[in-house]
Amino acid sequence: MNNSHDRPAARLTARGVVRRYGGIEAVGGVDLVARPGRITALVGPNGAGKSTLFDCLAGTVRPDAGRVLLGGRDVTGLPAHRRVRLGLARTFQQIAVFPTLSVADNVRVGAEQRTGRAGRTGPAGRAEARDVAERTVEALRLFGLQGLAAEPAGAQPTGVLRLVELARALAGGPRVLLLDEPAAGLDAAQTARLVSVLRGLAERGMALLLVEHDAELVAELADTVYAMAAGRMVAAGPTATVLADPRVTRAWGAVG
Repeated sequence: MNNSHDRPAARLTARGVVRRYGGIEAVGGVDLVARPGRITALVGPNGAGKSTLFDCLAGTVRPDAGRVLLGGRDVTGLPAHRRVRLGLARTFQQIAVFPTLSVADNVRVGAEQRTGRAGRTGPAGRAEARDVAERTVEALRLFGLQGLAAEPAGAQPTGVLRLVELARALAGGPRVLLLDEPAAGLDAAQTARLVSVLRGLAERGMALLLVEHDAELVAELADTVYAMAAGRMVAAGPTATVLADPRVTRAWGAVG
Protein backbone atom coordinates (compact mmCIF):
# COMPACT_ATOMS: atom_id res chain seq x y z
CA MET A 1 0.00 0.00 0.00
CA ASN A 2 1.43 3.34 -1.00
CA ASN A 3 0.06 5.21 1.99
CA SER A 4 1.44 8.58 1.01
CA HIS A 5 0.00 8.21 -2.53
CA ASP A 6 3.05 9.98 -3.96
CA ARG A 7 3.06 12.71 -1.33
CA PRO A 8 6.62 13.47 -0.25
CA ALA A 9 7.85 12.21 3.10
CA ALA A 10 7.57 14.70 5.94
CA ARG A 11 9.04 15.16 9.36
CA LEU A 12 7.06 16.49 12.30
CA THR A 13 8.87 18.93 14.54
CA ALA A 14 8.02 20.58 17.86
CA ARG A 15 10.13 23.58 18.83
CA GLY A 16 9.81 24.99 22.31
CA VAL A 17 6.16 23.95 22.66
CA VAL A 18 4.45 25.27 25.80
CA ARG A 19 0.88 24.59 26.94
CA ARG A 20 -0.51 25.95 30.19
CA TYR A 21 -3.71 25.14 32.04
CA GLY A 22 -4.67 27.51 34.83
CA GLY A 23 -1.13 28.74 35.28
CA ILE A 24 0.32 25.21 35.33
CA GLU A 25 2.64 24.20 32.52
CA ALA A 26 1.39 20.84 31.25
CA VAL A 27 4.06 21.05 28.53
CA GLY A 28 7.04 23.24 29.27
CA GLY A 29 9.18 24.16 26.28
CA VAL A 30 9.42 20.77 24.58
CA ASP A 31 11.46 19.98 21.46
CA LEU A 32 10.79 16.80 19.46
CA VAL A 33 11.37 15.46 15.94
CA ALA A 34 9.58 12.51 14.30
CA ARG A 35 11.56 11.64 11.18
CA PRO A 36 10.37 9.94 7.98
CA GLY A 37 11.09 6.22 7.89
CA ARG A 38 11.45 6.03 11.67
CA ILE A 39 9.29 4.98 14.60
CA THR A 40 9.65 7.46 17.45
CA ALA A 41 8.23 6.77 20.89
CA LEU A 42 7.16 9.23 23.57
CA VAL A 43 7.21 7.73 27.06
CA GLY A 44 6.72 8.85 30.63
CA PRO A 45 4.48 8.40 33.67
CA ASN A 46 0.83 9.41 33.77
CA GLY A 47 0.54 13.18 33.98
CA ALA A 48 3.87 13.76 32.25
CA GLY A 49 2.22 15.85 29.51
CA LYS A 50 2.42 13.33 26.67
CA SER A 51 -1.23 13.53 25.60
CA THR A 52 -1.20 17.33 25.83
CA LEU A 53 1.86 17.43 23.58
CA PHE A 54 0.06 15.08 21.16
CA ASP A 55 -2.92 17.44 21.13
CA CYS A 56 -0.62 20.35 20.29
CA LEU A 57 1.00 18.37 17.48
CA ALA A 58 -2.34 17.23 16.04
CA GLY A 59 -4.00 20.65 16.24
CA THR A 60 -6.77 19.91 18.73
CA VAL A 61 -5.00 22.25 21.16
CA ARG A 62 -3.00 25.35 20.28
CA PRO A 63 0.23 25.83 22.23
CA ASP A 64 0.76 28.97 24.26
CA ALA A 65 4.28 29.26 22.87
CA GLY A 66 6.55 27.46 20.45
CA ARG A 67 5.98 26.09 16.96
CA VAL A 68 4.84 22.92 15.25
CA LEU A 69 6.25 22.19 11.78
CA LEU A 70 4.99 19.59 9.30
CA GLY A 71 7.34 18.96 6.42
CA GLY A 72 9.00 22.29 7.15
CA ARG A 73 5.69 24.18 7.06
CA ASP A 74 4.61 26.05 10.19
CA VAL A 75 1.21 24.56 11.10
CA THR A 76 1.01 25.94 14.65
CA GLY A 77 -2.10 27.99 13.86
CA LEU A 78 -3.86 25.38 11.72
CA PRO A 79 -6.81 23.38 13.10
CA ALA A 80 -6.74 19.59 13.17
CA HIS A 81 -8.74 19.05 9.97
CA ARG A 82 -6.32 21.23 7.99
CA ARG A 83 -3.39 19.21 9.29
CA VAL A 84 -5.16 16.00 8.26
CA ARG A 85 -5.30 17.24 4.66
CA LEU A 86 -1.60 18.06 4.82
CA GLY A 87 -0.88 14.45 5.80
CA LEU A 88 -1.05 14.29 9.61
CA ALA A 89 -3.27 11.61 11.18
CA ARG A 90 -3.73 10.46 14.76
CA THR A 91 -5.44 7.87 16.91
CA PHE A 92 -6.71 8.45 20.43
CA GLN A 93 -6.11 6.86 23.83
CA GLN A 94 -9.86 6.60 24.22
CA ILE A 95 -11.20 4.72 21.21
CA ALA A 96 -13.31 6.98 18.99
CA VAL A 97 -15.40 5.14 16.40
CA PHE A 98 -18.91 5.58 14.99
CA PRO A 99 -20.76 2.68 16.63
CA THR A 100 -23.78 2.67 14.31
CA LEU A 101 -21.65 2.57 11.16
CA SER A 102 -20.15 -0.61 9.77
CA VAL A 103 -16.48 -1.37 10.25
CA ALA A 104 -15.86 -0.55 6.56
CA ASP A 105 -17.74 2.74 6.76
CA ASN A 106 -15.70 3.77 9.81
CA VAL A 107 -12.53 3.18 7.81
CA ARG A 108 -14.00 4.95 4.77
CA VAL A 109 -14.43 8.12 6.86
CA GLY A 110 -10.65 8.28 7.14
CA ALA A 111 -10.18 7.81 3.41
CA GLU A 112 -12.66 10.61 2.67
CA GLN A 113 -10.95 13.05 5.04
CA ARG A 114 -7.96 13.15 2.72
CA THR A 115 -9.72 15.41 0.22
CA GLY A 116 -12.47 17.06 2.24
CA ARG A 117 -14.45 17.30 -1.02
CA ALA A 118 -17.05 14.55 -0.72
CA GLY A 119 -19.89 14.59 -3.23
CA ARG A 120 -18.00 15.83 -6.29
CA THR A 121 -19.48 14.70 -9.59
CA GLY A 122 -18.12 13.92 -13.03
CA PRO A 123 -14.84 12.16 -13.85
CA ALA A 124 -12.98 13.80 -10.94
CA GLY A 125 -15.66 12.67 -8.51
CA ARG A 126 -15.62 9.11 -9.85
CA ALA A 127 -11.84 8.97 -9.61
CA GLU A 128 -11.99 10.18 -6.02
CA ALA A 129 -14.65 7.60 -5.19
CA ARG A 130 -12.46 4.82 -6.62
CA ASP A 131 -9.48 6.09 -4.67
CA VAL A 132 -11.49 6.17 -1.42
CA ALA A 133 -12.77 2.63 -2.05
CA GLU A 134 -9.27 1.32 -2.76
CA ARG A 135 -7.83 2.97 0.36
CA THR A 136 -10.63 1.54 2.47
CA VAL A 137 -10.21 -2.01 1.19
CA GLU A 138 -6.44 -1.92 1.59
CA ALA A 139 -6.59 -0.56 5.15
CA LEU A 140 -9.11 -3.25 6.11
CA ARG A 141 -6.81 -5.89 4.61
CA LEU A 142 -3.71 -4.64 6.42
CA PHE A 143 -5.39 -5.05 9.80
CA GLY A 144 -7.21 -8.29 8.97
CA LEU A 145 -10.66 -6.71 9.16
CA GLN A 146 -12.09 -7.86 5.80
CA GLY A 147 -14.35 -10.46 7.41
CA LEU A 148 -15.90 -7.84 9.70
CA ALA A 149 -16.29 -5.11 7.06
CA ALA A 150 -20.10 -5.22 6.99
CA GLU A 151 -20.56 -5.65 10.75
CA PRO A 152 -21.58 -2.72 12.97
CA ALA A 153 -18.59 -1.24 14.77
CA GLY A 154 -20.53 -0.94 18.02
CA ALA A 155 -20.81 -4.73 18.26
CA GLN A 156 -17.03 -5.30 18.17
CA PRO A 157 -14.70 -5.95 21.14
CA THR A 158 -12.12 -3.40 22.23
CA GLY A 159 -9.20 -4.97 20.38
CA VAL A 160 -11.07 -4.94 17.06
CA LEU A 161 -12.16 -1.32 17.60
CA ARG A 162 -8.54 -0.34 18.18
CA LEU A 163 -7.64 -1.87 14.83
CA VAL A 164 -10.61 -0.13 13.17
CA GLU A 165 -9.36 3.21 14.45
CA LEU A 166 -5.84 2.47 13.21
CA ALA A 167 -7.19 1.43 9.79
CA ARG A 168 -9.26 4.62 9.58
CA ALA A 169 -6.21 6.77 10.30
CA LEU A 170 -4.15 4.88 7.74
CA ALA A 171 -6.84 5.04 5.03
CA GLY A 172 -6.27 8.79 4.72
CA GLY A 173 -2.76 8.22 3.35
CA PRO A 174 -0.90 10.17 6.03
CA ARG A 175 2.72 11.19 5.84
CA VAL A 176 2.93 11.39 9.64
CA LEU A 177 0.96 9.12 11.98
CA LEU A 178 0.47 9.87 15.70
CA LEU A 179 -0.54 6.83 17.75
CA ASP A 180 -1.75 7.21 21.34
CA GLU A 181 -1.32 3.82 23.06
CA PRO A 182 -2.05 1.82 19.90
CA ALA A 183 -1.58 -1.59 21.57
CA ALA A 184 -4.06 -0.97 24.41
CA GLY A 185 -6.70 -3.71 24.40
CA LEU A 186 -4.99 -5.84 21.76
CA ASP A 187 -4.35 -9.55 22.23
CA ALA A 188 -1.01 -11.15 21.30
CA ALA A 189 -1.99 -11.87 17.69
CA GLN A 190 -3.37 -8.37 17.16
CA THR A 191 -0.25 -6.83 18.70
CA ALA A 192 1.95 -8.88 16.38
CA ARG A 193 -0.06 -7.62 13.39
CA LEU A 194 0.24 -4.05 14.67
CA VAL A 195 4.02 -4.38 14.98
CA SER A 196 4.27 -5.78 11.45
CA VAL A 197 2.10 -3.01 9.95
CA LEU A 198 3.90 -0.17 11.74
CA ARG A 199 7.31 -1.48 10.69
CA GLY A 200 6.09 -1.74 7.10
CA LEU A 201 4.84 1.84 7.16
CA ALA A 202 8.18 3.10 8.45
CA GLU A 203 10.01 1.14 5.77
CA ARG A 204 7.90 2.95 3.15
CA GLY A 205 8.95 6.35 4.52
CA MET A 206 6.17 7.30 6.90
CA ALA A 207 7.05 9.13 10.12
CA LEU A 208 5.43 7.47 13.15
CA LEU A 209 5.20 8.89 16.66
CA LEU A 210 3.63 6.77 19.38
CA VAL A 211 2.80 7.16 23.03
CA GLU A 212 3.06 3.74 24.63
CA HIS A 213 3.19 2.48 28.23
CA ASP A 214 4.45 -1.00 27.33
CA ALA A 215 8.21 -0.68 27.69
CA GLU A 216 8.86 -4.01 25.97
CA LEU A 217 6.84 -2.93 22.95
CA VAL A 218 8.73 0.38 22.83
CA ALA A 219 12.02 -1.53 22.97
CA GLU A 220 10.87 -3.77 20.12
CA LEU A 221 9.46 -1.07 17.84
CA ALA A 222 11.06 2.32 18.36
CA ASP A 223 14.20 3.71 16.74
CA THR A 224 14.23 6.83 18.92
CA VAL A 225 12.66 7.55 22.31
CA TYR A 226 11.75 10.82 23.99
CA ALA A 227 10.99 10.62 27.71
CA MET A 228 8.85 13.21 29.51
CA ALA A 229 8.25 13.88 33.19
CA ALA A 230 6.31 16.75 34.75
CA GLY A 231 5.83 18.45 31.39
CA ARG A 232 9.46 18.47 30.35
CA MET A 233 11.73 16.29 28.27
CA VAL A 234 14.19 14.46 30.51
CA ALA A 235 15.92 12.28 27.91
CA ALA A 236 16.01 11.70 24.15
CA GLY A 237 18.01 9.48 21.87
CA PRO A 238 18.41 5.86 20.72
CA THR A 239 15.87 3.54 22.30
CA ALA A 240 18.21 1.32 24.34
CA THR A 241 20.09 4.32 25.71
CA VAL A 242 16.98 6.20 26.82
CA LEU A 243 15.24 3.18 28.34
CA ALA A 244 18.36 2.49 30.43
CA ASP A 245 18.75 6.13 31.52
CA PRO A 246 18.37 6.36 35.33
CA ARG A 247 16.23 9.50 34.98
CA VAL A 248 13.80 7.50 32.83
CA THR A 249 13.76 4.32 34.91
CA ARG A 250 13.10 6.35 38.06
CA ALA A 251 10.14 8.11 36.49
CA TRP A 252 8.74 5.35 34.28
CA GLY A 253 10.33 2.02 35.20
CA ALA A 254 12.75 -0.21 33.37
CA VAL A 255 12.01 -2.75 30.68
CA GLY A 256 11.07 -5.97 32.46
